[in-house]
Amino acid sequence: MKIQNSLLAGIIALTLFSCDSIEDKKGRFLLKGNEKLEENDPKSAIDFYHEAIELDSTYSDAWFNKAVAHLKLHQLNEAIADFSQAINFRPDYPNAYFQRGLSYLDNGEFYKAKSDAEWLHKNDSENWEGYFLSGLVAEKLEDYPTALTSFQKASELNPSNSDLLVNQATVYYYQKEFEEASKLLDKAESINPSEPNLHNLRSMIAFDYGKYQEALEAVEKAISLDSRQAYYYNNKGLYLLFLGEKEKGLELINQSIQMDDSNPFALRNKGIFYVMEGDKISALQYLTELYKDYPDMELVEEYYKKAQDL
Repeated sequence: MKIQNSLLAGIIALTLFSCDSIEDKKGRFLLKGNEKLEENDPKSAIDFYHEAIELDSTYSDAWFNKAVAHLKLHQLNEAIADFSQAINFRPDYPNAYFQRGLSYLDNGEFYKAKSDAEWLHKNDSENWEGYFLSGLVAEKLEDYPTALTSFQKASELNPSNSDLLVNQATVYYYQKEFEEASKLLDKAESINPSEPNLHNLRSMIAFDYGKYQEALEAVEKAISLDSRQAYYYNNKGLYLLFLGEKEKGLELINQSIQMDDSNPFALRNKGIFYVMEGDKISALQYLTELYKDYPDMELVEEYYKKAQDL
């Protein structure tokens, strides 16, 4: 389960420029870059932002938007470097701290993300984004009480944001407090019934209760709302395994791995498939390393032992 954040929507910096020739030129390059981003052409956008920076190396908005373009290309290190340049030339740039923090988080640099969250707490304390970032960091560090407190504070500052309620529900899910999680999901759905993550989390709760058909229907709703998330397909594959549709389940698990080969849950699910098929060698190929690296992952120990007993 990944905690959802809206990383790119609405974050492009806009700058008004004067009639001065350099200002006029760099501003036009910025706007051309923005147009290319809107056209989903981040590579061309980067070229235009680079032209703006060539005219003014301290142009923080161009650095910021160039970072956004790198994010669209999944170039985290480049994005972090550009957000840092934007901050260097505009030290009081809250959105750059927030987006850099999210990028650090995605890059596995959790304590750097935490540092950016702390800057936001100190310098932009009435903005929900700093608490949201703190919550994401704490969740990654498995400090669930801090994560929950942070998400609750963010939700107080931005009560119409359903994502923040889903984040809280996710923390309760991790703590096996399924009733509290479900209450928050109901509240989130009353705000935004088209939030795919709430339906995915509902599916995970249903699975843990052994309600496999209900889990399947919920994750299918999530996929209908957002077909780009690899872990939705992995979850659907898992539910199909437990519904006896093993080949269909494996197909979806493999699809998930093709979309994102860094998800250990998908490898676990392949191991479960081979246990169900009675293929000891293939099952242990997946489950032995997972049992070593992720011994506390749900179902890993159970199916590792089942594989050994085949």
